[in-house]
Amino acid sequence: MSKENSYYATGKRKNAIARTWITPGKGEVSINGRTLEDYFRVYTAKTIIKQPLMVTNNQDKFDITVKVVGGGVIGQAGAIRHGITKALIEFDGELRSVLKKAGFVRRDPREKERKKYGQKGARARFQFSKR
Repeated sequence: MSKENSYYATGKRKNAIARTWITPGKGEVSINGRTLEDYFRVYTAKTIIKQPLMVTNNQDKFDITVKVVGGGVIGQAGAIRHGITKALIEFDGELRSVLKKAGFVRRDPREKERKKYGQKGARARFQFSKR
C-alpha cells in the first residue's frame, strides 16, 4: 500500500472501531485480511458498507482495506461505512455535501443502555409474582 495515494480515516459505531484505508484501484474490499463476502455473510451488512461508494459513484474506483475490532456484525458494518465516508471526504472535499445529505458523515451516537441494579436488564424488570 503506497502512502502517497492512500487516504486513512477511523470510523466508529456502538463498540466497533474501523481503521479504513482507501487507495485508487479496482473496487476490491479487504476486511481483516479477508474478502467482503468471506467476512460478512449478512447481505444487509454488505449493502451498508457499499452505500457511500454507491452514493458518490465510486464503486470500482477504490480498493478498501479495513481493520475492524469490537461490536457485532451490523455495528462493524456501520463503523466501516463511517470510515469509508471520512476517507472519501479526505480524498475529495466536494463529496462531503452528497455524503452529508445521505446521512453518512455524522457518527451514529446511539449506544447500548446500561443494565440497572434491581432489574433484569436496561429496561426489563424481574417477573413480579403477586402470590
